[in-house]
Amino acid sequence: MPGTRGLESLTELRDIDPNLQVVMVTKSEEDSTLTEALGNDIAGYLVKPVSPRQVYALVARMLEGPRIRQQAIARSFVDRFRAMQNESLRDLDWRGWIDRYLELVQWDLDLTSANEMGLHDSLQGLFPDLRRAFASFMATAYPAWLRDLEGDRPPLSIDIVQEFLLPVIERDRAAVFIVIDCLRLDQWKALEPVIAPLFDIETTHYFGVLPTATPYARNALFSGLFPNEIAARFPDWWGEKEDETLNAHERELLESQLVELKHEVPVKYDKVSTSYEADELERRLANAIAPDGISAFVFNFVDLLTHGRSESAILYEVARDEIALRQLTLQWFKRSALFSVLQEAARRKVTVLVTSDHGSIHCHTPATVFAKRDATQNLRYKFGEDLRAEDPDLALLFKKEDDLKLPRRGLGTNTLLATGDSFFVYPTKLREYQSRYRGSFLHGGVTPEECILPVSLLTPKR
Repeated sequence: MPGTRGLESLTELRDIDPNLQVVMVTKSEEDSTLTEALGNDIAGYLVKPVSPRQVYALVARMLEGPRIRQQAIARSFVDRFRAMQNESLRDLDWRGWIDRYLELVQWDLDLTSANEMGLHDSLQGLFPDLRRAFASFMATAYPAWLRDLEGDRPPLSIDIVQEFLLPVIERDRAAVFIVIDCLRLDQWKALEPVIAPLFDIETTHYFGVLPTATPYARNALFSGLFPNEIAARFPDWWGEKEDETLNAHERELLESQLVELKHEVPVKYDKVSTSYEADELERRLANAIAPDGISAFVFNFVDLLTHGRSESAILYEVARDEIALRQLTLQWFKRSALFSVLQEAARRKVTVLVTSDHGSIHCHTPATVFAKRDATQNLRYKFGEDLRAEDPDLALLFKKEDDLKLPRRGLGTNTLLATGDSFFVYPTKLREYQSRYRGSFLHGGVTPEECILPVSLLTPKR
């Protein structure tokens, strides 16, 4: 390939066919080019001089490898599936719930990659019981955590900055902090292989605050406060509407939290919600990451994708289910300003903390609710007087706002949070809501997909 390096050819080949298997022939295993190529997920390599027997053996392994791996995954899942069917979920604590959900997500990814869709359907059959048991667990565990914050509880949204970001700042003086709105755990795990050549990835998990919606979960993340504490401390920033205006002060909330924690470091903040904002960030990428302090970024694409899917027939077809949503998220990520920020951080050897504020759930079951006119309009969570669900199994009812540390809305106000794959409908608009929102990805309720979230420390490769 006169005039072209092997890695350049590899990039061009991957642009033509991302799934193409490539073997590299190199003069030495110590070659730095080989190390970089391995990071780009080549299928194998041969060291010169190369014999026909070596070529044959490697090609045979490449051709047989996927089939062998598929069979191994299928056998392992069948054995584990029988055990999971018989395991009780009632005795799981918060650590057990993280482990169980993480295991199911990994099986989801493995069975999908092995194209074992029959077994994948069997896996999906475990989720309804999982979600019911999780809702029952959260109905009592979540208020208990909030009553005793010093007790045995998982990390919550309010802990992310103090527990995970500050140690990086104390050690390195600079860090990148990225929040990907509405990113589920399975979507994050789909992105990890693309990030792995640039960073060592250490992922742990936390529980998002309830409701699992941006005004509550993301503000709690940036402020280190529960929603009722934010409303009390910053009344001018907290209105009555549950919309994007409640997230207009994320930078100020982060700065306030740092002052509270006695770590007053510079904060640089960018929110990317449109293609124009993404292009602008790309243009000033060299200056987007500050040399000191926290460079915070919020990327809203995944949230916009899940919401836009309900309004666009094209998006609905492209992202019909969780698998398709993962694939679409991955394709966006590879060409996104977010990936550019990560590449720049890796180049400059700046540590990155990545997390999500909440996940989402693929909703299929309408849950009829009865409410007075003052009830909020959200599809997975509602506040209002005398709220109730026709089927109590499809929602959690909280009669005390203090149980969830939510701002007070007046006497008699209840909080209703959807469970399972349900979405709220009114009796008078049943058909309209069913036709419009059935099959949508929504958030605000109480499922593992919405509540159990990744927080990943990305350390640049040395």
